Amino acid sequence: MEPIYSSILAMFPKINTYLMAGALIFARMIGFFRFCPIFNRKDFPALVKIPFALIITIFIVPFLSPEKVFTECDSFMLSLLLNVVVGAMIGYMAQLITIAIDSGAEMINMQMGLSSATALDPTTSAQVSILTKMVSLMGILIFINLGGIFWLFKALLRSFEIFPMYASHIPLAQLIKMDLLVKMSSNTLYMGLQIASPILLATLGQDIILGVISRTAPQVNVFQLSFLFKPVLGAAIMVWILPMLMNIIEEYFLSFANII
Repeated sequence: MEPIYSSILAMFPKINTYLMAGALIFARMIGFFRFCPIFNRKDFPALVKIPFALIITIFIVPFLSPEKVFTECDSFMLSLLLNVVVGAMIGYMAQLITIAIDSGAEMINMQMGLSSATALDPTTSAQVSILTKMVSLMGILIFINLGGIFWLFKALLRSFEIFPMYASHIPLAQLIKMDLLVKMSSNTLYMGLQIASPILLATLGQDIILGVISRTAPQVNVFQLSFLFKPVLGAAIMVWILPMLMNIIEEYFLSFANII
């Protein structure tokens, strides 16, 4: 085995350098795929993720000057761990954008009284609302249609400029801007309210009307009427505002096109 390895080194003198660089890039890809939207779903199986990450690694390695790895890498294991952490951080920040859509869907689901209408989601192995799942899938489709996958890989490639694969410490001030992180986290509530606001206002008006009815005609069972009217009213408003809702989600995703 050793003569074969020696002959390979003679034919390809930089093979050790490229293998080491490929391992570091592959580690960052694994951390990235673990948390970023679309790729972190369980219906995207690991048997597909790992070969896909390996193929992307093979294409990226020649463009990142891997010759610097041997000269500047202090500890290979430390660099490997840091690359996984950096990839996970980038993926998590991208996931914060799509979480806002899920929060709006949860608000709509709770206000319409459909919290009990759940089904087993095989991608998360948990009980999820049907309405929440529908809005979440719609948000993912819009994200893909707008070029979200391109934005994700563009952010991943930019990370190699800020944090080289052979670095021994993470420049958090350059890699993550705290004001941007706070904005993305706060948008989870803001965007959720913006998506759910028509349903919230309509059901609030319905509750006021039913409250007036219960005061003027106490014999009317307002509690049962609310269970009947809320899902019907919410579904009617959802059908009416669906085109506007898609435009709002598109504008929200496009606002992060140059940031990701």
